[in-house]
Amino acid sequence: MKVAVGSQLPNFELQDQNGKLFSSKEITGKQPIVIYFYPKDNTSGCTAEACSFRDAFDDFKNLDALIVGISSDTVSSHAAFAKRYKLPFTLLADTKNTVRKQFGVPTNLFGLISGRVTYVFDTNGVCKHVFNSQINAKAHVTEALAALKSK
Repeated sequence: MKVAVGSQLPNFELQDQNGKLFSSKEITGKQPIVIYFYPKDNTSGCTAEACSFRDAFDDFKNLDALIVGISSDTVSSHAAFAKRYKLPFTLLADTKNTVRKQFGVPTNLFGLISGRVTYVFDTNGVCKHVFNSQINAKAHVTEALAALKSK
């Protein structure tokens, strides 16, 4: 399965950086959600992307949107990453890449690097925008905000 514009938010459960279980079912019908997949905590591009989401957090909050970052890092890695960079949003540990595969997030460089893709879902859980750019990490924030504003 590959999530695309018009797709429904897949049902999944993963642990967040605090070890709490996050369920996508609990979000659908409540608020828009921005889910961004990134390769790895504490790498230059991923840190820039996470800090860009952090710096624009109030803009997302004003649009009532939830931000969720997902990578294959562990709960403890996410906890340290969130603390180090004061990230005010949810990071989910997809250690087996189950949700990444469920969404159909591509890999790059012969499958060696996990893809960087952002999905924007409306309140009803319908995908309104997909942005895929491995290199331009900060553009994911701009793209997500524009998609939320264009309702």
